[in-house]
Amino acid sequence: MAGFDAFEVIPAVDMQDGEVVQLVQGERGTGRRYGDPAEAARRWIDEGARTLHLVDLDGAFEGERRNAPAIEAILGTVGEDAEIQLGGGIRSAGDAIDLLERGVDRVILGTAAVEDPEIVGEISDEYERSVTVSLDAKDGEVVVSGWTEGTGLDPADAAERYEGLGAGAILFTNVDVEGRLEGVRTEPVRRIAEAVSIPVIASGGVASVEDVRALKEAGAAAVVVGTALYEGRFTLAEAAEAVR
Repeated sequence: MAGFDAFEVIPAVDMQDGEVVQLVQGERGTGRRYGDPAEAARRWIDEGARTLHLVDLDGAFEGERRNAPAIEAILGTVGEDAEIQLGGGIRSAGDAIDLLERGVDRVILGTAAVEDPEIVGEISDEYERSVTVSLDAKDGEVVVSGWTEGTGLDPADAAERYEGLGAGAILFTNVDVEGRLEGVRTEPVRRIAEAVSIPVIASGGVASVEDVRALKEAGAAAVVVGTALYEGRFTLAEAAEAVR
């Protein structure tokens, strides 16, 4: 499930209190709101997205999936039209398998994978290559629990380990630049892409189509874009054209 036939630009649909929101560096209270998640999902599909990146931010912060109704609405509205990857608050293999059975194509595990690495294999045994491990890094260190706790892990080393445990892809978010619209840092992405053979999805800091192109050149198989798309810095079509 985790392969990308060609480089993809993946719109983010981050949800808090049932609405689309984009946070700055993951800090609560910094976000701008962009309305109904299902409407946003439909908009991105209509503009050409092949994959959607859904995040339950309440789940990420509090460990409980509070945006389940919005996620169900998205699956019902566009689930047949795009690949759906979902993260935030997935804390057990049972949670993940339930979501995969409901129509989610890939589950994104962050905190759960760090706390219990074997969960990756447990889910992959049921749904091969369905687990994307989320490695969020601040100052070069993997962080968890809504980017609030350091782990001491190096992102490239961690990526290699999770590939061995059965992960189908790595989602790498550079928290240092996330949501700031100030550009990307390609070196950490390059390091991870060179460490693994599974797809690396890059996230954080994209402000222009040049940033999208730079991440592709660094070895990413796809890039997640949130704020820049919602704020109209460029369109999905412009980004796709830049890397064609």
